[in-house]
Amino acid sequence: MIEIISHRGNTRGTSDSENNPEIIIDTMKNFKVEVDVWYYHGGWYLGHDMPKYKVDFSFFDDRMYLHCKNLEAVESLANSNLNWFWHQSDELTVTSRGDIWCYPGVFVDGGITVYRGDSFMKFNKNIKGICTDYPVAAREYFL
Repeated sequence: MIEIISHRGNTRGTSDSENNPEIIIDTMKNFKVEVDVWYYHGGWYLGHDMPKYKVDFSFFDDRMYLHCKNLEAVESLANSNLNWFWHQSDELTVTSRGDIWCYPGVFVDGGITVYRGDSFMKFNKNIKGICTDYPVAAREYFL
C-alpha cells in the first residue's frame, strides 16, 4: 500500500495556509505531513520561502517529514530522533530515517515522490509513498 503524505498540510490543493501549524495539526488526524522548517534566531518556524509561523520544538512529531529550509535547521535536528531531510533541486535525498525522498516527478523503487498534480496515474515503480497537495484524492485513488 502506498503511504500518502500531505504536502505542507494541504488536503485538496494548494492554499495560502500552507505550513500553518493549526492546519498541520488538523491534517495529521488523517495523514502524515511534510512541513518546511527553519531554525532562525534561536527559534523554530514553519514556512516555505521564509520563516512564517513560530512553533515550539515540541510541535514536531513522528507523523511529520521535516524539510529543513536552512542549514541551521539541519544542524539543530542532526542529533534528534525526528525524520528530517534537506534538498533543493537534487533528484532525491535520504531522510534521517533512511527514506528515499524524491524531487517532483522522480520515481524510485521504495522511494517517496512529490507529486503536484491532482490526476493520479498508476505508477510503474514500486514506490513507498507519495507526497501531494491532494492527499484526499490520492487516498480515494489508491484505495
